[in-house]
Amino acid sequence: MEATQAAQSALQHILTHHAGADGWITLCKKDGNRWRQYHYRVEEVSDTLSEWLGTDTYFSQNVFYRPSRKIEYIRQLRALYVDVDNYLLNLDPMWTIGAMEANLFGEQIPEPNFIIHSGRGLACVWLIEPVPSQALPLWQAMENYLVRQLDKFGGDAKASDAARVLRLAGTVNSKSGEAVQVQVRHDYRYTLRDLEREYLPALSPKRGKAPAGNTHHRLYKTYTLHYARMMDLLKLCELRGWDMTNYREITLFLYRYWSCCFLMDPAEALEATLETNECFTRPLTRREVIKATRSAEKAFYAKSNPEANRIAQEAGYPAAGYNVGNAKLIEWLDITEDEQKQLDTIIGRGEKYRRNNTRRSEARRAAGKQTREEYLSEAENRRQEALRMRSEGMSLRKIAEAMNTSLSHVQRMLKAN
Repeated sequence: MEATQAAQSALQHILTHHAGADGWITLCKKDGNRWRQYHYRVEEVSDTLSEWLGTDTYFSQNVFYRPSRKIEYIRQLRALYVDVDNYLLNLDPMWTIGAMEANLFGEQIPEPNFIIHSGRGLACVWLIEPVPSQALPLWQAMENYLVRQLDKFGGDAKASDAARVLRLAGTVNSKSGEAVQVQVRHDYRYTLRDLEREYLPALSPKRGKAPAGNTHHRLYKTYTLHYARMMDLLKLCELRGWDMTNYREITLFLYRYWSCCFLMDPAEALEATLETNECFTRPLTRREVIKATRSAEKAFYAKSNPEANRIAQEAGYPAAGYNVGNAKLIEWLDITEDEQKQLDTIIGRGEKYRRNNTRRSEARRAAGKQTREEYLSEAENRRQEALRMRSEGMSLRKIAEAMNTSLSHVQRMLKAN
């Protein structure tokens, strides 16, 4: 492919995918065993893209609010995708596409916007209307659903995290020597909620409580909790200026375990844990991190083991893996009440009650009802008015008539003096 044509293909691929993106996108390149990556605003890409063309170039499918390709820095989710390693099953690419068209597209899964011919395998990409990182648990549930549907064609479950990069059009796969090409099938952007309703109906809260045994419902709740736990842990680190001395090992252990559960990719979870360690004011060595958190990966595998789950449930636990409550987390990390106010899920009973009271108060106000403070203030004003009228010589009955209340109520107000 000529250089000019390659550059145009690459730029068109990025601009179509990330049209109107607000945040940083990542370009990556493999040079032998070296992995190089850099972060750009969309409007900056055209000026530097020529430096990235050639072999084994990739770009992020979602965008970040910091120049760092980590799921906790996701700003916008803009696409769903499945890396299809059809070559591992000795399936011809064109046959694979035909089989997916005949058996899946429009029925089991939506038709993808792009099919990337990566030089050996394929990648299906569904563009979605941008949603913020808060939608990540639902995004992950939908992502994993798509991977499962494409499993028979070589769908790769390990390439399904939100920070993933895919090959860029106009570049070359060094393993096959073939150019990466993109087949554009349509330009409609799906909405994540529409995909949820059509393909994962049990996830929608508007449809009422899902049955206790519903797999999608359980997965959604699991993704939500693990992601929220990870975000709380990072928020705690930020609140402490990343000075986690005396808490580094337990922080990294928890982060690695929850990352494994959320990403379903232990290797990626370890890399994310090592990157998190580097943010500490006094980071551990790589060897220390791996040693201190190794059991987190073992717990993750136990969680996925039916026999381990059976044994754990017989012992009275919800499941195998690492089940720890908020009280224990607060104790281990010495999380203060002020810190809990800025966390989402790792909170104690007192903070939980405070939030519930705040919600009830806000709900009453939204419904036009008085808060307790407003009620007491108005009651005191009425009492003072009754006292004034009584001091002017009015009878109790006249005061009751003037205040449009009962005689007994006037008597109670005056006795409260």
